[in-house]
Amino acid sequence: MRTARPIKAAVTAVATTALLTLSACGSDGDSDKDETSQVQSEASEAPESEPAADEAAAASGDQPAWAGPVTTKGDKITSFKVGDVNVDVYQVGTAPAPKQGNWVDPKTNKPLIAKGDPLVFVNYVVTNNGDSIDLGSSLVNISPRYDDWQYAQGMGGITDNALFEAQGVNTSAVKPGGYQESNVYTLGAGQQYSYGENFHQQAGSKITFEATIVPVDAEGELLHDQRIEGQGTGTIK
Repeated sequence: MRTARPIKAAVTAVATTALLTLSACGSDGDSDKDETSQVQSEASEAPESEPAADEAAAASGDQPAWAGPVTTKGDKITSFKVGDVNVDVYQVGTAPAPKQGNWVDPKTNKPLIAKGDPLVFVNYVVTNNGDSIDLGSSLVNISPRYDDWQYAQGMGGITDNALFEAQGVNTSAVKPGGYQESNVYTLGAGQQYSYGENFHQQAGSKITFEATIVPVDAEGELLHDQRIEGQGTGTIK
């Protein structure tokens, strides 16, 4: 498996070395809150249809104080467990990249994401179906990778708040002002959060989502001996 290198270093590196480097981009921003309302039915009215099972499950929990509003839009790609925590992955939509990505293919010296390339947005809904758990700043760390991904490191996306706002997904699970100085993010029983990310769209490609939980103690120190892993697979449309 080969690696790629940052675009900024590509011009110099191509003349001096064949070493390949790749690392993923993050994204930040906010999304609007999805509001729900309950409607009382009169006895004489026909009962309203119930939400689909997937939607009901995703909306059943409340939220920790540090989390942004949960969004559940999109078509479900996969659902899997990491211990007692459930991860639902939805494909939300696509958009052309407004700029090129930060990483270059070392063989062609071209960006892995060029301006105008199709991006796909996925949304993660994370629900704790077990006892309360204290998480670090990585929360439930989810990493997507196409099964035919050629590089050693993960897939990078495009950082652009407007893109995430247009798709209606959170760029971060932690809401503005939700940062915990203690580095302890408690996810209570039945609670959930959501956030999205983007990467190059490969329609029809199989993809694996790997997730890791490393709980923390009261001081925010990682408890590596309690590490839990899980994964789910699906297909990008």
